Amino acid sequence: MGLLDSAQTLLAGVLSLARTRLELFGTELQEQLTRLFFALLCAVVLLMLGALAAVFGGLALIISLAEQYRALAAGGIALGFLAVAAAAAWSMRRLMGAKPRPFDASLTELEHDYDALRP
Repeated sequence: MGLLDSAQTLLAGVLSLARTRLELFGTELQEQLTRLFFALLCAVVLLMLGALAAVFGGLALIISLAEQYRALAAGGIALGFLAVAAAAAWSMRRLMGAKPRPFDASLTELEHDYDALRP
């Protein structure tokens, strides 16, 4: 009877540990999904408003110049937009490289569990 009780206690401990890890995984999944949703929402708003501001600002500048300088101004504005786009791409690449590993806490805890159970 002692072996059966030991096995049940061990199984209960393993199930409790698994439940805790799954709860942590669920919490981290929720955080990642929320973060992704807000990042996408902000990106769409940023792109729309930034594009509108850039277009109207460029048009206003081109219209305000004398006719002989309008083509030069349009080229300069296009180069400016290209520079800003390159800077944004560089910034996005740096931001995506610096983000934490998804489910880092769950994976770390599972590694600790594995190390503790190894003989």
